[in-house]
Amino acid sequence: MKSGSGPLPRLPGSRLQQRTRKQLRDGGVIAYSTESCYGLGCRPLDTRAIRRVLAIKARPNHKGLIVIAADFEQIRHLVKPLSAAQRAELARYWPGPYTFLLPASRRVPPALRGRHHKIAVRVTAHGEAAALCRRLGTALVSTSANRAGQQSLKTARACRMAFKDKVLTLPGRIGKRRKPSTIIDLESGRVLR
Repeated sequence: MKSGSGPLPRLPGSRLQQRTRKQLRDGGVIAYSTESCYGLGCRPLDTRAIRRVLAIKARPNHKGLIVIAADFEQIRHLVKPLSAAQRAELARYWPGPYTFLLPASRRVPPALRGRHHKIAVRVTAHGEAAALCRRLGTALVSTSANRAGQQSLKTARACRMAFKDKVLTLPGRIGKRRKPSTIIDLESGRVLR
C-alpha cells in the first residue's frame, strides 16, 4: 500500500501526546481533524470507549463505525485475510477518501461493526490524521464529531464547546473535502455513500 506523501505534521508538544495516549489507554474519546470535518475517535478494539463514542453522538448501536489508519498494517488485524487481487484493488484507492467495507475478523467487537459482518476501514490521506495514527501506533475509530442528525463540527473550538470534558480535543485543520468519504463494498463493488 502507498504511504502518505509530504512531511508528517507533528502532534504539538510531547505533553499533549502523553495526554492523548493516556486518554485512549483509559478508554477515553478524542476529537481530531480529518478530511472533511472533526472526528470522534478511540481505539478500535476498546468496547467501553466505542460505547462512549456512540453515547456522545447519540448514534444507534446497530449502524457500526469507520476505522481510519495510516497504513494497511494498522487495520490488518480487523479484517479477514484478503487475496492479492483485493489488496491490489485497495492500493488503487488508498491512501485516500475511500472507505471500504471488508469482512470483519473475529477480533472486531460488535459495538464497532454494529449489526454487520463487515467493517468499514480507510487508509487516510489526511496528513494530520495519518500522523496521529502513526504517532499513537494505532488505527482510530473515526465518526463525525456531532450529535446524530446534526451538522458535523469543523474546528477544535467547536468541539471543545460541544463536548467539554467528555472528549480530549486536539488542535488541527480539517482537509478540503466538502463531503464525507465514499463508502464502497469491496466484495460487490457497490457504492453505498
